[in-house]
Amino acid sequence: MKTPPQKRVYPKLPVWIVEDHHEVVKHIYRAIGSKHIPMKGIKMVHLDSHPDLLIPVNMPADTVYDKETLLSELSIENWIMPMVYAGHVSHVAWLHPYWAQQIKEGEHSMCVGKDSSTTTIRVTSTDDYFLSDALYVPLDQLENPKELQLNVIRVDPVDRTQKRTPENGQSGAKLPKSAVKEENDVQLKRDAPCTSSCQPLDGSTASGNGSHTVTKADEGSTSCITERLSAVIEQSDPFILDIDLDFFSCKNPFKEMYTQEEYALLQELYSFSRPQQDSDEEQLLDCVERRTHQLEDLEAAFAELVEDDGQETVERLAANPGMKSLVRLVHSLKNRTQSPDYEMVHQAGLTCDYSELPHHISSEEEIQQMITAVQLFLESMPKPTIVTISRSSLDEYCPAEQVDSIQNSVLNILETLFGCLDVHREYESIPSESTSQTP
Repeated sequence: MKTPPQKRVYPKLPVWIVEDHHEVVKHIYRAIGSKHIPMKGIKMVHLDSHPDLLIPVNMPADTVYDKETLLSELSIENWIMPMVYAGHVSHVAWLHPYWAQQIKEGEHSMCVGKDSSTTTIRVTSTDDYFLSDALYVPLDQLENPKELQLNVIRVDPVDRTQKRTPENGQSGAKLPKSAVKEENDVQLKRDAPCTSSCQPLDGSTASGNGSHTVTKADEGSTSCITERLSAVIEQSDPFILDIDLDFFSCKNPFKEMYTQEEYALLQELYSFSRPQQDSDEEQLLDCVERRTHQLEDLEAAFAELVEDDGQETVERLAANPGMKSLVRLVHSLKNRTQSPDYEMVHQAGLTCDYSELPHHISSEEEIQQMITAVQLFLESMPKPTIVTISRSSLDEYCPAEQVDSIQNSVLNILETLFGCLDVHREYESIPSESTSQTP
């Protein structure tokens, strides 16, 4: 009878710090290869202002089996789902600040697999987040489906003057006024235990008994976060703690690239027509087909403008259905710059379809309140196997003037909670360093 292999443990907690978020994938694969985390069933706690759960739209699904090619195909918004389809990641807890609302809170189950008609990776969730990128297919159209359990959990700032009582697990978390309608209810219910699962995404399945509904006042509290995470991460589980520093302060860089009028015109061009809530499969597939054609037409139009953005070309393109706003947009862009970057304009448009990218530049006080919130719920968790951190500062999702301070604060709490760290600052292009004290 064979003895099961012992779980390998790092001497110090490794912390890999990269600039662009998808660069963490190679470090995750290294941890798999060294058998510090399992080949299958990996759990990830993902702190970010963005879900990062999109899929490379045209990438063949089998690319996931060629690691070098896969790494070259990934981007900051789509690096998790290919690992799900490859069979590595099975659970993701997306912890988001209150200003990021791309996916509703709750426990959700979906399948990720190969679309039999296109051989690309697709998903069975009918949430707007996936539908707006035309990523939905029904389960019977998926080959080699892999199940993903997704927990979406809100995190609210915690007043640093309020202490957490270890005996009762409660915190003095305060919900920002902008995030609730009734502050009196928050004061009464803020630290009430999180009593049940939340509602699922449309078209997905919730776990838990579903017999109660979590109130807005429960959402975001330390006790609620702790209970949700304890349902995902058991004490003996190896897991990845993944942190994007824009979780603490976040910009939408496109809002600084384009005027308010240009951004509004992009929203018109890329607007997503939601299906009815009770749509059947045929209606959902019609929605995906329309959205696919819309996005393909917009991509083709802006590609043509790269070659020729003369008046005749613009007016011809604008005559197509849904393209009327193109004339005003191109005129505005050309009035500000001689040679607009139309590829970047298209990328900006893809981010403002059913909702805008999060934009919330936190004050120093609020950053520290978010740091406190993270420290409080991490206190109740087991030690992660590895930590991956993305700075997201060069692309300006995390404000450049704040990123170093945030990074130092995060490293400080990790060291306080988990002891000596083995910190690898990949973004500096210098040899890795081990440290028992954070900078």
